[in-house]
Amino acid sequence: MNSQKQVILAVDDEADMLETYRGILGKKFDLLTAASGHEALDILKKQEIPLVLLDIKMPKMNGLEILKKIKAMELEADIIMVTASKDVAPAVEAMKLGAVDYVTKPFEVKELQIVIEKALEKRGLVRENLYLKDALKDATEYCDLIGQTPVMQKLFETISRVAPADSTVLVHGESGTGKELVARAIHKKSKRAQQPFVTVNCAAIPENLLESELFGHERGSFTGALERRLGKFELADGGTLFLDEIGCMPAAMQAKLLRVLEDRIIERLGGEKGLPVDVRIVSATNIDFQKEIKDGKFRHDLYYRLNVIPIDLAPLRERKADIGLFVKYFLGKFNKTLNKSVKSFSGGALKAMQNYDWPGNVRELQNLIERVVVLASGPTVTEKDLPFAPAIKVESAPVELTGAVGKLNDRLANYEKELIIKALADCADNRTRAAELLGIPRSSLNSKLSTLGLA
Repeated sequence: MNSQKQVILAVDDEADMLETYRGILGKKFDLLTAASGHEALDILKKQEIPLVLLDIKMPKMNGLEILKKIKAMELEADIIMVTASKDVAPAVEAMKLGAVDYVTKPFEVKELQIVIEKALEKRGLVRENLYLKDALKDATEYCDLIGQTPVMQKLFETISRVAPADSTVLVHGESGTGKELVARAIHKKSKRAQQPFVTVNCAAIPENLLESELFGHERGSFTGALERRLGKFELADGGTLFLDEIGCMPAAMQAKLLRVLEDRIIERLGGEKGLPVDVRIVSATNIDFQKEIKDGKFRHDLYYRLNVIPIDLAPLRERKADIGLFVKYFLGKFNKTLNKSVKSFSGGALKAMQNYDWPGNVRELQNLIERVVVLASGPTVTEKDLPFAPAIKVESAPVELTGAVGKLNDRLANYEKELIIKALADCADNRTRAAELLGIPRSSLNSKLSTLGLA
């Protein structure tokens, strides 16, 4: 918690009044004073002041004029007006101009303190709401992890159960499945959420620099070490350290990491004393650990330390039912960031995407949608806009007429099913619009969805 005192500026042309403010507020707040409007404006230009106590009646420049200048300068200070007049009309005018409150002289000490605390509390809430609004913009409860398929619902449930604990987690999945997003979601839902989340890509750092990257180094510990540097463990102290591509860690570093996990003490390179750290470890890999252990490339004891809670991520090809959700999400995201207005993917485009195996998983899908949004010439993306082959169209086989009213009914049902699926795809699963497109009531569409097993 920040123990620094709040800054308040008191503006009054009477020296006795400024001395009164010092006696009342000097111990609790960092109090600045100004005896004129010009002096007050000079102070406000030089530093950010959360709250100003501003006397209305002053020579040369009165409080209302000062207030107008503060608002014209777009300074973030909140203003409490102070008036000795029984006529509250100037104070009301000040409120219209943007003052947050007013008090009348002579005031009770308790009254002034309450007004100040109320103004500061309101300011804090406004700032907190702005911060949260900005921080949560474009984010989801699970840090942009998306899915309604059973495998994703199970993943969300696992994250919610795992997050409150401090156990190490090993996330396994193919490249592009969202392993870092899982780590961030675990951190976000944990008791460490307000502390740092630090990432290290073990595959991207040269072997001779990895120890310094993780544990830091002292000045002069090696050629080029011109100053002390804190490692990722120290930077993540109190929070979460995400070790990506942990399977690529060299054998020598595996032994040192194992010791840190056991003792929770690190030593900077070139240092002479151990430093305790409080860090939760979440690691990720796409390798086959059992094979690596068998081949002697990864320590089995470190694996067991890391794999206290295993989480396996399904590739996109095993949860293609979520592709529609990804399309909606990334369309909204890239329309906003790229200032575009692509509204939908056609039924043919969605079908082509369903038929594709996505070797690059969600990352490949995201990049594809960004590309087509950039290059799109109209509001709808069609299969012609996609870089891979469009979906294979199902050609109708010749109808056998012999003995087959049942066959005709089957064919009609299949054709009806295809039309409904295409209408829903074209309307982004909006049943009301799909029913209008098909020329049937919404209730009839719902009935057909149940009958055809599409509900």
